[in-house]
Amino acid sequence: MTRKEIEDKVRAFLIDDLEIDEDKIKDDAQLKADLGIDSLDLVDIVVIVEKNFGFKIKPEEMKEVVTLKDFCDYIERKVNK
Repeated sequence: MTRKEIEDKVRAFLIDDLEIDEDKIKDDAQLKADLGIDSLDLVDIVVIVEKNFGFKIKPEEMKEVVTLKDFCDYIERKVNK
């Protein structure tokens, strides 16, 4: 899966499923501070990622994920092992 495909899928579910304003979705946007993603949203994200990308998010691996770019990097590493 290409980086563009990953970014497009992530952007789509942030807008459609989590109802985040498209203007806020930038690579350097912080998931919590800028996008307003809370612990309940993270539960949804875990389900969405598993459905769209075919792997389960491990909470300990998400500790280093702060920005949207970090999140896409994480998905890319897991998908393209």
